[in-house]
Amino acid sequence: MDEIKKFEEQVKQNLIKLGHDKELHEITKQWVIQSSKDNYVYNFKWMGRPVIQFPQDMVAMQEIIWEVKPDLIIETGIAHGGSLIMNAGYMEMMGITSGQVLGIDIDIREHNRRQIQEHPMYKRITMFEGSSVSDDIARKVKDFSRSFDKILVSLDSNHSHQHVLKELEIYSDLVSPGSYCVVCDTSIDDYPQIPLGDRPWGAGDNPKTAVDEFLKRNDSFVLDKDIKNKLVISCSGNGYLKRIK
Repeated sequence: MDEIKKFEEQVKQNLIKLGHDKELHEITKQWVIQSSKDNYVYNFKWMGRPVIQFPQDMVAMQEIIWEVKPDLIIETGIAHGGSLIMNAGYMEMMGITSGQVLGIDIDIREHNRRQIQEHPMYKRITMFEGSSVSDDIARKVKDFSRSFDKILVSLDSNHSHQHVLKELEIYSDLVSPGSYCVVCDTSIDDYPQIPLGDRPWGAGDNPKTAVDEFLKRNDSFVLDKDIKNKLVISCSGNGYLKRIK
């Protein structure tokens, strides 16, 4: 076995151990709950724009984009636009010359829109304002997607069970075989102790419960457990869905 294959085999064994390390997962759970009290996840930026994610998930997206080489990434949920800019930047760095990012949000606030439009990565970004589950937006997204060959989807808008399940029903068909549908914030179900304020989702009604129902109905996708195991700390550990057929 050459040195590269030897290293890759060691990583495989690491991921198996990480997946079974109950003590580490308990420590992680307590750390995530404690860090949420200081809004830890809100404190990171990518090329100047806030990205409300754990850094581990940001790195995971880089690995996926490098592996898949999508020419279109569809994102529901824009907020400050950091994720749009991050993914556009990954495409830029990786030389995906025709790569584009399509962002969808029900309310693109003017100050955020302006900052996104003034950013150097805006040349790779298109934004649609409207509900990601509306017939009009779904039709516009599908029309926009027709000219692209390999598509990756990231769902990070309304986190209620019904909304995420509807997004999965609409957008999973656009995901190319071998690519991913990343469902964000499945951790809501893993850490019910974290207060969510007046948001209409929580334990038993969130992206993870939607993913569980979706996977029961759809055998074209599987949860990529290697990503979940390697990250340990993740907002989306149970949401890295790989299309296998």
